[in-house]
Amino acid sequence: MDRLDIGFIGIFLTLLLIGVRVPIGVAMGAVAIGGIYAMLGIMPAIGIAKAVPYELVGDWNLSAVPMFLLMGYIASGAGLTTGLFGAARVFLNRVPGGLASATVASSALFASASGSSVATAAAFSRIAIPEMLKAGYAPSLAAGSVAAAGTLGSLIPPSVLLIVFGLMMDVSISSLFIAGLIPGLLSGGMFIAMITIRAMIDPRMAPRLQETYSRRQKIELVKDVWPLPVLIAGVLGGIFSGIFTATEAGAVGAFLACVIAAGRRKLNLDVMRSALIDTAISTSAIFVIVVGAALFARFIALSTVPVWVTGFFEGYSATWVIVMIGALYLVLGCFLESISIMLLTLPVLAPLLGVLGIDLIWFGILTVKLLEIGLVTPPVGMNVYVIRSSLGNTIPLGRIFAGVSWFILADLITLALLIAFPAISLWLPALMAN
Repeated sequence: MDRLDIGFIGIFLTLLLIGVRVPIGVAMGAVAIGGIYAMLGIMPAIGIAKAVPYELVGDWNLSAVPMFLLMGYIASGAGLTTGLFGAARVFLNRVPGGLASATVASSALFASASGSSVATAAAFSRIAIPEMLKAGYAPSLAAGSVAAAGTLGSLIPPSVLLIVFGLMMDVSISSLFIAGLIPGLLSGGMFIAMITIRAMIDPRMAPRLQETYSRRQKIELVKDVWPLPVLIAGVLGGIFSGIFTATEAGAVGAFLACVIAAGRRKLNLDVMRSALIDTAISTSAIFVIVVGAALFARFIALSTVPVWVTGFFEGYSATWVIVMIGALYLVLGCFLESISIMLLTLPVLAPLLGVLGIDLIWFGILTVKLLEIGLVTPPVGMNVYVIRSSLGNTIPLGRIFAGVSWFILADLITLALLIAFPAISLWLPALMAN
């Protein structure tokens, strides 16, 4: 059996193991070591199994992961994210579908702090959906807006997915963060535009609120939510201006979160203990996945599968290759969760992208955007199931997926714009470089 056959068998076995719910890091690592043994023998397999994890975990850039996670957990535990939905609701209450649009806007800010789409969907399924149902909103719109808005956490920086992509593809994490800002805001803007148009066409879907607020009430709400925008602006502003790198920004963000929380008298021993424990657990899980992916990437490179893929796509233009990769990601998104798709496919696609001269920062943004869509596509749709779990039987699963379908359409339009106009993603990184 030649190396190419072993490579394809390894990919099939990995997908099979993930399908039967073996943890992705374990599945990729076990298949990689077994495949390297089949190709090269026991001693090279043992050597790679020892060297790759040591080199990877010792990479300074990976320290950004626990730091950004700690920042998010402190911000959430200290209550820096409370009041986001209430403030957005006040300022958008006169817009058709204002509550759903407020959900999108506040979710975008919450996601910037937490860096987690699932955490955002879980939080707002308890905060925003009851309020929308009470106001007479269609259940499909209420649940769909929360599920879709939760995906903004994957693209708006700081994003763990962008960090992992940068490490896997050897791309500047600072550039990826800055590149994700405009596409993330564009995604949120497309959601709000879609909600507004639908509410104008069918006002029964999203009845207008008859609430009025004084200027003093609005000022008080702004005072309540200012810490989170200041925290995010401090982190992204430092990266953009070159004061510190994305890796250092994680530590700066965690420090700023502690300072702001302490200044508001919301930082105590319980908050710190809980944030540190949650950070350690999440970091450990991510590191296991990344180590497994690094071993799998080494196995795939040795198997010559990337060479075969490059030859298969020879003659196609870069645009057609991007479209075909996008179609593959959308199909995989129906069955696998986001990080599994990215870590399984990048080792195979990396050489092809290099041959075609595709900008990896641009491709990174497209990849994360495609993974965002996968978070809400059936039958997996992780965000949809998180909402269903939070709400119980309040809204049927089918109705949630029906509501999400409109947001998937908006996402596909955004994706088409990102492909057609790469400058949307690349303008800010170029500006930062200059």
